[in-house]
Amino acid sequence: MPRSTQLAGSTSTENGAYHALLARHDAMRLRRRMLSPEGGAGARRAAGEAYDGAADQRVIRAHLGLVGPFEELITQLYEVLFERHPALRGLFPGEMAFQEAHLAQAFRYLLDRLDRPEEIAETFTRLGRDHRKLGVRPAQYAAFEEALRAALRVRTGERGEAGLEEAWVRMVRFGVTAMVRGAEAALHEPPFWRATVTEHQLVGDDLAVLRVVPHETFRYEAGQYTDLESSLLPHTWRPYYLAGEPDAAGAVELHVRCTGPGGVSEALVHRTAVGDEVRLGPPKGNLTLGEEPAGDLRLVAWDTGWAAMKALLQEVDRRMRTSPGHGVRRVRLFLGAPDVAGLYDTEYLAGLERRRPWLSVVPVTGAAPGGEGYGRLAAAVTRAAAPPGGRVLVSGPPAMVRAVGASLARAGVAGEDVRHDLLPTGAESGHAATGAVPA
Repeated sequence: MPRSTQLAGSTSTENGAYHALLARHDAMRLRRRMLSPEGGAGARRAAGEAYDGAADQRVIRAHLGLVGPFEELITQLYEVLFERHPALRGLFPGEMAFQEAHLAQAFRYLLDRLDRPEEIAETFTRLGRDHRKLGVRPAQYAAFEEALRAALRVRTGERGEAGLEEAWVRMVRFGVTAMVRGAEAALHEPPFWRATVTEHQLVGDDLAVLRVVPHETFRYEAGQYTDLESSLLPHTWRPYYLAGEPDAAGAVELHVRCTGPGGVSEALVHRTAVGDEVRLGPPKGNLTLGEEPAGDLRLVAWDTGWAAMKALLQEVDRRMRTSPGHGVRRVRLFLGAPDVAGLYDTEYLAGLERRRPWLSVVPVTGAAPGGEGYGRLAAAVTRAAAPPGGRVLVSGPPAMVRAVGASLARAGVAGEDVRHDLLPTGAESGHAATGAVPA
């Protein structure tokens, strides 16, 4: 191994250990605060005892007219946060519009599920692991809580019910406590992985295939995605599927479509070169095969959603060769694009289909009415829906995922047999502080 690589790995490991100690220290301080007598019974419930989220849900919903719209509450929240804690501004992307919209989504997610606190706890535990890559430390959640209280007082004035502010704080604190637990449980792994671009191939005018080598071991399952940050746009992260297994050098493949000027995708496609550095967040996602028998698989992808399916096909191929009885019998891949020119990596896919009798590929091009142009793809998938016990895995723009899912539901395919991730597209994803929540 070159000396420069050894030094980079050593420094990264030492930094990771140092930040792990800081995170553990802050987590302990925040837990003591939440469990202290002045934290109140609501805080103790959020920290682990049974939380009566349904009661807080009723209070908050009854006074939404005073507090809402969420967008105005959130604007005031961030004004207070940055005024009182200007150092925190550097954790956020320069343009806050997407961030504010994402936090509004998080509030709605919490409010809609307060009567199902176990679901919130599971989701926000995952978020806590993911948010470590942003440099967020537990003490900063306390600053967020103070800003929330101040914003609520501005919105409600003298009209707010005595328990309204506390209901909001308990709701947010419940989610934050789960995030702290998730962050602590992940202290054994880096908050993010630095990686060097070793290959950058343009495919057409606005699509790039990148290969990057992480400086430390980066483990993931086929079908997962990672949030990626370019050094050109600090604190702005964009989700991308990981296409296939790492090669002998540890390089992983990413497919990036430029969605507009000035964002992460534009930086990666048009302003990134071999030797540049990027950062990868923890791998995550719902498209993994798992260990249970899969039966017949239907894989559905639009555009760069193909990256996830490429990884899954390699995993199925590996299992077919090493464990023929593992449960996958046949795979049918539906690959969608606006036109034939939008299909890429076709030589690789055609070769795989020729060599593997268990695989059949159905290209679907052109838009059709319904599902914002995805009706033709949805109809093709539905006509060939997997038999009972089979699974359908879908990757692509949220509108496509919804169109295919709705079409399969109308055809009687059970919801548990359809898996997907709703990854944001079109708008650049800048996640920071408590603003991220699954779609």
